[in-house]
Amino acid sequence: MTPTLKGDKDMKLLKIEDNKGYYFVIQDKFATVDKITKEDLLRLVSLTLDMNQEVEFDEYDVDNLKNKAHQIIYKNIFEKLQELKKRRKEYTDESERLYLTEYEKYREEPPQQDV
Repeated sequence: MTPTLKGDKDMKLLKIEDNKGYYFVIQDKFATVDKITKEDLLRLVSLTLDMNQEVEFDEYDVDNLKNKAHQIIYKNIFEKLQELKKRRKEYTDESERLYLTEYEKYREEPPQQDV
């Protein structure tokens, strides 16, 4: 999957164009936010949490979104992804700590013998 890049590193995940809200689908393709699925949301979250990728979003602006449904959906997705982006280092560190804890616990368990 080739992301939509702005500059050298930034990938735009949410944009407002022609008074509609759009989300990144694949390559240079975007779909309107009223068509978003659970899988699309999970992919956007994953892209946002990727420490190797800088992401950006068009700021939520009620005046640029004429459709009420787009206003509500875009605002909610925008706010959640912004929060994830701000805290992604914290989430990544916590995830790595949990993985390490489980790995060490597994490593310390004696092998199970078949009876």
